[in-house]
Amino acid sequence: MNRLQTRLYAFHHSYWSATSRTMRAWALAGVLVNAGITVTGAAVRVTRSGLGCPTWPKCTPDSFIPVAHPEISPINTAIEFGNRMLTFLVLAVGVACFLAAFRLTPRRLSLLRLAALQPAGVLFQALWGGLVVRSALNPVTVSVHFLVSIGMIAAAFALYARSGEGDAPARRLVHRDIRTLGFVLVGAVLVLLVAGVVVTGTGPHSGDEAATRFDFDLEAVTRLHVDAVWIVVGLTFALMFALHVTNAPGLARRAALILFGVELAQGVVGYVQYFLAVPAALVALHVLGSTLVWISTLRVVFLMRDRGPLNEPDSPIQQTPSVQTA
Repeated sequence: MNRLQTRLYAFHHSYWSATSRTMRAWALAGVLVNAGITVTGAAVRVTRSGLGCPTWPKCTPDSFIPVAHPEISPINTAIEFGNRMLTFLVLAVGVACFLAAFRLTPRRLSLLRLAALQPAGVLFQALWGGLVVRSALNPVTVSVHFLVSIGMIAAAFALYARSGEGDAPARRLVHRDIRTLGFVLVGAVLVLLVAGVVVTGTGPHSGDEAATRFDFDLEAVTRLHVDAVWIVVGLTFALMFALHVTNAPGLARRAALILFGVELAQGVVGYVQYFLAVPAALVALHVLGSTLVWISTLRVVFLMRDRGPLNEPDSPIQQTPSVQTA
């Protein structure tokens, strides 16, 4: 085997071989790209680029790619079109996750089902994104678009967590009541995210001057959002304290501490953006913080139970086949 063939073979078995290691790597990539496109979607909105491509699936009525338009800034068009192109990256990673789960030996149906949600979710989001554009950024459609992204992040993280453990029945690593508190926290964070999209749909950053807004009092919905924040912070502190006093596994305790720190940082960003009249850059940063809070919450819950070790060896081919060179 010559040097090029050796490198190609090593690349194939490092990144494309069907092992639990590569499955977990692709699942992590799924978490990252889904979180990334959620944040870039917010960047589209705060830069008023939501209708930078005013039609769907074409960017303009006559072209799938950006062309000069007298009523739309080229920068806005580039931002919106760039976000659309990121969809293909998310789809590619989703397909890779599914193929990795399909080729895994022995095949694990639990992983295959979770992996199938990735490409299916991207296709749904692409169609829903068309509805967002055709509705001229109606706040209901925009809100659902974001919440579906949150669901896809959850599915991607579940795939990541499950790909690193076995298929034995789930075993609690903490007291039952603490585990229940973790589930309550997940529900509270979901309520917080919904409250956040209501505030966003009522506030100034609509994505385009032509977009409509929720007919709510901005100060009232903001106060409700802040109340939800304090509930989440309180539940997180209670969970962190309970894990500490019961001497729970170190990973779970550290994950709860990280979650608490992310929430405090997110709270600082939220208060600062409110007192600075909601600048666009801080809104995008706040959306990033929201995704980090969600991922950190999921991580704590998954670390409070265990399904045993993997049953398969997690190593590539042990020997390299010989290839005759010319």
